[in-house]
Amino acid sequence: MQKLASLKATVEPWERLERRLLDIRDYAAMVEADGAESEEFRAEAERELRAAREEFDELEMTTLLSGEHDRSNAIMEINSGAGGTEACDWAEMLLRMYLRWAERNGIKAEVVDRSPGDVAGIKSATVMMRGPMAYGKLKGERGVHRLVRISPYDANKRRHTSFVSVGVTPEVEEQEVVIDPEDLEEDRFRAGSAGGQHMQKNETAVRLTHKPTGFVVACQNERSQVQNRAVAMKILAGRLYELQQEENRKKMDAIRGETRSIEWGNQIRSYVFQPYTMVKDHRTGVETGNVIAVMDGEID
Repeated sequence: MQKLASLKATVEPWERLERRLLDIRDYAAMVEADGAESEEFRAEAERELRAAREEFDELEMTTLLSGEHDRSNAIMEINSGAGGTEACDWAEMLLRMYLRWAERNGIKAEVVDRSPGDVAGIKSATVMMRGPMAYGKLKGERGVHRLVRISPYDANKRRHTSFVSVGVTPEVEEQEVVIDPEDLEEDRFRAGSAGGQHMQKNETAVRLTHKPTGFVVACQNERSQVQNRAVAMKILAGRLYELQQEENRKKMDAIRGETRSIEWGNQIRSYVFQPYTMVKDHRTGVETGNVIAVMDGEID
């Protein structure tokens, strides 16, 4: 039944688009037959054609996302870099951007762990993204995001550059990644988030440390320790799976003898607020001056 549902989700959108194009062809025939008296049909045909183009662009992107886990849910981790309060504020701005993007794309986003900054913003956050093609659509966000702006925390109004790293891993099935219980160190603590006396008086939050890799994951959003541990295990499994994939890629690169150029800066995207406004993706060269829209989640 799951396979059937997946195949239907692949085929039915194309069938709907085909029916829509047939309707547009009928409208076009009416416009051609009625001539100047068919403004209403012409306007309707143009509206339908614009909608069909948007639908086609979405379907084309979905077709390109054909990786092993592109249809899976995603686990996003946001970590502030050097820069103190400014970097923490930038991390929270990015978190808001991705939450708005998820809302626009019909993806359920749940912040399962959040570490507040000392003055403002956040030091780190972990978000579970659940929805169609979540990992496929978000995996390109992996990397360092750079912000240039006049800092609201600087009394001298100087320009500051801040960096935040974003990690995205797929939510994988437990059988895909084997985790030895002996490799885990588990800590329990009281949740710092809202949730009533139960969560604040009992040690419901869970922190897992994977000793061989040093990975540390935590979850404090659920109401019970068992639920928090289950979510933490999913996050850890995703990170270990991504580590395995990275090691495999390195082995293949060594076999092929590939070399990669070393250039200044590791950022994948720059967001400039002052003295001009621009967001530029350094991998594709795509840029836009509409910073406000991007920060509101228009990142597609």
